Amino acid sequence: MRRNNETGFTLIEVLAALAIIAVALMAALRATGQGTSNVGELRSRLFASWVAENLLAEQRARGDWLPSGTYQGTARQGNTHFIWREEVSETSNPAFRRVNIFVFAVPQESYLLAQLTGFLAQPPGIVQ
Repeated sequence: MRRNNETGFTLIEVLAALAIIAVALMAALRATGQGTSNVGELRSRLFASWVAENLLAEQRARGDWLPSGTYQGTARQGNTHFIWREEVSETSNPAFRRVNIFVFAVPQESYLLAQLTGFLAQPPGIVQ
């Protein structure tokens, strides 16, 4: 009698290995898809924070001394449109104003993307 000395994998072993590889690849694909959607969210939040920072920087550069109240408008950053709301309030020091800026996504005004709080100093020559 001759013995069969061929070595190799049986069909069951090959199918089991393929099943394990398929599960691992599906998990990797899901993680990649999740990462891609997170990048879009981070991009929107980054642009929204730039909108808030730009609003505050423009007010400081112009020397604005806004009365207390709420202001709103729209802005565009990186081909994306945003809605901003600004709340100006007095502080305990009359030479400063507190400015809270909120930036929202355009299709969903209730979806807050960025918030910034800053202070404006009273420009020279303005008397209260």
